[in-house]
Amino acid sequence: MHSSNDDGVRVIFMPSGRRGRVPVGTTLLDAARSVGVEIESICGGRLVCGKCKVRVEEGVFQKHGIVSLPDNVSPPSDDERAYLIEHNIEGYRLSCAARALGDLLVTVPEESQARKQIVRKAAGDRVIEVDPAVRQVYVEVAPATLEAPRGDWERLQDALAEQWQLTDLTIDYPARRHLQQVLREGNWTATVTIWQGREVLDVRPGYREGAYGLAVDIGSTTVAGHLVDLRTGEVVATESTMNPQVTYGEDLMSRISYAVTHETGLSTMHDAIIKALNRLAGLAAAQAGIKISDIYEAVLVGNTVMHHILLNIHPVELGGSPFALNSDGPIDIKARDLGLRLNPGANVHILPLVAGHVGADNVAVLLAEAPYQQDEMMLVIDIGTNAEILLGNREGVWSASSPTGPAFEGAQIEHGMRAAPGAIERVRIDRETGMPRFKVIGDDRWSDEWAGADAEDGQPRELASGICGSGIIEAVAELFLAGILRPDGRFDPDLQHERIDRSGRSVAYILATADQTSTGRPIVVTQNDVRAVQLAKAALFAGTKLLMNRAGVTKVDRVILAGAFGSYISPLHAMVLGLIPDCDLSKVVAVGNAAGDGARIALLNRARRLEAVERARWVHYVETAVQPDFQQEFVAAMHLPHATEPYPHLADILPEPVEEGTLEERRAARRERRRRRS
Repeated sequence: MHSSNDDGVRVIFMPSGRRGRVPVGTTLLDAARSVGVEIESICGGRLVCGKCKVRVEEGVFQKHGIVSLPDNVSPPSDDERAYLIEHNIEGYRLSCAARALGDLLVTVPEESQARKQIVRKAAGDRVIEVDPAVRQVYVEVAPATLEAPRGDWERLQDALAEQWQLTDLTIDYPARRHLQQVLREGNWTATVTIWQGREVLDVRPGYREGAYGLAVDIGSTTVAGHLVDLRTGEVVATESTMNPQVTYGEDLMSRISYAVTHETGLSTMHDAIIKALNRLAGLAAAQAGIKISDIYEAVLVGNTVMHHILLNIHPVELGGSPFALNSDGPIDIKARDLGLRLNPGANVHILPLVAGHVGADNVAVLLAEAPYQQDEMMLVIDIGTNAEILLGNREGVWSASSPTGPAFEGAQIEHGMRAAPGAIERVRIDRETGMPRFKVIGDDRWSDEWAGADAEDGQPRELASGICGSGIIEAVAELFLAGILRPDGRFDPDLQHERIDRSGRSVAYILATADQTSTGRPIVVTQNDVRAVQLAKAALFAGTKLLMNRAGVTKVDRVILAGAFGSYISPLHAMVLGLIPDCDLSKVVAVGNAAGDGARIALLNRARRLEAVERARWVHYVETAVQPDFQQEFVAAMHLPHATEPYPHLADILPEPVEEGTLEERRAARRERRRRRS
């Protein structure tokens, strides 16, 4: 069944979310390029390189409003089919050969992306006492003799007890299988890898130093892993990738829905994340120059839905009240039981959960930032598709989750994209002229410095291809500061400006002109984009305000912005937007991937794992979805920066609540106010 009309067929590319209509018969490679998705193609469509492979998804994707069917793409030719079979890439299509005949949802694997996604999650510099669950010891074992007919395992136990005072040990089955061969190969000496002082994970001949662990933050959109030397605590490699589950839903409720409405939905998403973790582990091991079998433990954290899907547990109960968890305690499980290809005996540790919507990633942030050790009232926000919030100090900590949605990741935005080269990430709008300038990822220059730059320094400029989360935050805040947006988020209906386009169904501000973009079409911020940002920020602020109400405080002393997105947004613009409450801007700091750091802390220190369990039970959880005052707080938070909350730290830059007169008269009034303040 083909779905098309005179405007062509709809094609959506994941994980970027870029979409558009193309004529029937357009190759997927050309379709991708037409909407600004760059797919690698070295051979130029000659069916030689195979770099342009994509996966055509099948099914009903309600989130995207599309039905993607096998008949909606042209069948493979004999040459394409032969290439796919010969190179063992069945299940994919070559985008240079496959043609769109109807609506399609197409996944572009990371290796096919000409511009690899920049997943901004790095390990922070933290002081961690190294006392991991995994340790290695070298032993000399008494050889087998006719006079002492004991088993090799029993004699290894004797050696471990005598030389290392390790008793009551068990041995993992794969290690037991190879034990006799290993002891003889090592001439009765061996390196033994032990977990928690009670289980032998591996035995290797002679002296074989090298035990590594993997700390992974499984985010809804991105997955970041840190490979760590368990002896020294050193991060030897960091790898990141997009979460492949994005194809099945950009937010958590969409993925729960996918699991509920598709018979194989859970297994499909489980297999996808396991494959991504195996690939990430392999890349990290290769980067560090070690074998993947040298990885003996992994600590994994994620929100509750990611947690359940990872464990192949159906998340249906998380979709409605009372949001029941399968288990809220920590979990230790063999990596092989999950399908993870690490050392055969490797353990996976998953931190505890707090409640139905506050998961192990929030506990990891709690462990990393430790508000329970502070005197100041600290607000910690891990901003993503689902935002986790912590508020408190040593007297008490409150926690909640807010469904901010994917707008901050660039989704649901007209020209939104994830953080990749060409994405607009910084925006400034002149308060007097209303004219914009911007920076894109991959070019340190502002757009007003582009003219003639190529000729002067030989550096080609990076044309804009879309706008990412930090860019849309700054764009909306700057439009408000420039008086182009009203406090209620509407474009000023009385304002006429060359950058304001009122010709379409939605008013739009032209941020980048056609000659500044890679697609040859302007990049705009629409009224719908502004509303999407307002909805996301209102959900986040409302969650924060509920916690402040429960804690009995009216202000915070310090704001910590965590997560990939939180690390790159401007604190000033976040406050102007009303994303965070008023605070001294010098006390608003970004800490990077705090969830990943918390996972790394748990990987390297056994005592901190116990602390995580204790503190997860100590936190006061607030379920925002059932709070009677959530809607009231949400509506008030829709205004910029807020309908009623004071922002004294922004007094010098915020527009007056009500300004009458023409644009020129309002600008003159603002100049006069600034003159008086100075």
